[in-house]
Amino acid sequence: MERFDLLIHGTSEILTCTGEGRAEAKLAPLVGGALGIRDGRVAWLGTEPPARGIMELDARGGFVGPGFIDCHTHVVFAGDRSGEFEQRCQGQTYLEIAAAGGGIARTVTATRAASEAELIDLALPRLERLLRHGVTTAEVKSGYGLDLETELRMLKVIRRLGELQPVTLIGTLLALHAVPPEFKADRAGWVKKVIDELLPVVAAEKLARFNDVFVEQTAFTHEEARACLEAGRKRGLLPRLHVDQLTPNGGAQLAASLGAVTADHLEQISPEGIAALAAAGTVAVLAPTSTLFAKARPFAPGRALCDAGVRVALCTNCNPGSSHSENVFLAMGLACVENGLTPAEAYLGFTRHAADAIAEPELGRLQVGSPADVVIFNTSSYRALPYHFAMNDVAHVVKAGRPLY
Repeated sequence: MERFDLLIHGTSEILTCTGEGRAEAKLAPLVGGALGIRDGRVAWLGTEPPARGIMELDARGGFVGPGFIDCHTHVVFAGDRSGEFEQRCQGQTYLEIAAAGGGIARTVTATRAASEAELIDLALPRLERLLRHGVTTAEVKSGYGLDLETELRMLKVIRRLGELQPVTLIGTLLALHAVPPEFKADRAGWVKKVIDELLPVVAAEKLARFNDVFVEQTAFTHEEARACLEAGRKRGLLPRLHVDQLTPNGGAQLAASLGAVTADHLEQISPEGIAALAAAGTVAVLAPTSTLFAKARPFAPGRALCDAGVRVALCTNCNPGSSHSENVFLAMGLACVENGLTPAEAYLGFTRHAADAIAEPELGRLQVGSPADVVIFNTSSYRALPYHFAMNDVAHVVKAGRPLY
């Protein structure tokens, strides 16, 4: 047998994430396993390698798993909102700050003023930090332009960033993130402009895979979200939703009725919303770092979602206002401590279930033929990742068969 391009050996176990049943069974570990890679894909999995590698990595007793997927981020933005963080520390709420002209509107002003080159330069270090946390694929949203020109510029920046660095990027249009200042008296006008003018260009130029809407009292209604998402679906853009985050609004039921790929945040979800997501097969994406950072309790009921059979994914929600962090392990630890997930469920939240959240079932799993996006950890068990709270135990990151970090 010809040599592998890369052979990974010396592991405590390889979490293939290919099993069925409860979370621990889904991890489907291969104890003492080794992994052979050719042409950027997994060519062999087992315990006794049939060939050597042109290059070899010794895991030194650490465990190995699929590259992490951060399935909800806003890493393309300009400006700084540290002053708002200080305001929240002094007792003001996220909604109060937004009502006073801060929040998303502040980032919109800065992002509109930034050139494409400036947005790229600002985003590259954020993506590097995600990579160092084991992230090999990330979803990235627009939504800080809120005009046709800047929304398109953001999506083009996301596409260009995917060419400039190794993390695979999935673009999402989030034009209905907040009401633009120019349309405060004409909400319907902005929704119509997005549907009639922005969606056709985004679809024609293949600038995004998903179309997302923020449903909230400071953002958009069920009816506006439905109109935009159904129009996007007709043009090939898959629906996602920010829902039930700051106030209970029945957003989970809306996501289920639309057959949305994901319903994200869900801090205020109702039991009826949980049941609706379970019946629809919609993935719940939780952002525990955002709940912590924005001081917007309660945390989403992750335990109830998992017990109902909902696939639960996790994200950093990296953004300037409510989650200024690229720390995957902080999100994972909080998901266990505050959302009620087990370590196995938290691990699936950044691998297999996160892959489902971006409609990429090849990712988040390790099996023969799958993309060779692989992380080697310094610890022998996945249980250490949320337990070693907010600490990075990544030893090596391999993207498409190539060692990067």
